[in-house]
Amino acid sequence: MINSRFGLQKWMRPIATAIVCVASAMSLQGCFEMFVGSAVVGTFAASDRRTLGAQTEDRSIMIKGEMRASDVVGERGHVNVASFNRKVLLTGEVQDEQMKAAVEREITGIEGVKSVANELEIAGPSSFTSRASDSLITSKVAASFFDAKDLFANSFKIVTEHGTVFLMGRVTPREGDRAAEIASGISGVQRVVKVFEYISEDDLKRLTNAPQPTQSR
Repeated sequence: MINSRFGLQKWMRPIATAIVCVASAMSLQGCFEMFVGSAVVGTFAASDRRTLGAQTEDRSIMIKGEMRASDVVGERGHVNVASFNRKVLLTGEVQDEQMKAAVEREITGIEGVKSVANELEIAGPSSFTSRASDSLITSKVAASFFDAKDLFANSFKIVTEHGTVFLMGRVTPREGDRAAEIASGISGVQRVVKVFEYISEDDLKRLTNAPQPTQSR
């Protein structure tokens, strides 16, 4: 059992980096839970600031959202759906404003979704090269968060689109500013957008000191 916060981050850092690098090779965006093994997901889930119910619902929203978005855009667009604590971020490219609105309506209609941040761009679908570059940026940002001793790296979800890094998570304003500062210094990052759910420093202390659920094998 690893009790130290920094010991846990040091132990998880090479695993997380390797996982996100696999995503880079496959040109995946924001789908961390989709390809991580259950044992690793369990470790991350134990230190997540969401409830286990919210984590499960976020994965369900993401899966349903990707399917619904694909039905709307087909081959005419490319949509990424990220969900954190039931708040959804849409990134990618769509054909026109009507398609952008249609995707948002479909996602808003998914059970459990609290809000939708629609960052879809009116443009042709991005290339494989562009998506691979964005995935590499995501991996660099994730690794830098794990290296930062003043951040809980597991509290952030990172999505990159055309060099713009979107940061999600339940964080304090101090943590959010620090994360944005780190991300903005990564090579290839053009812009950083905060899509946080803010909590107080007192909330952070309560969450940090709360007993962690036991993960069954």
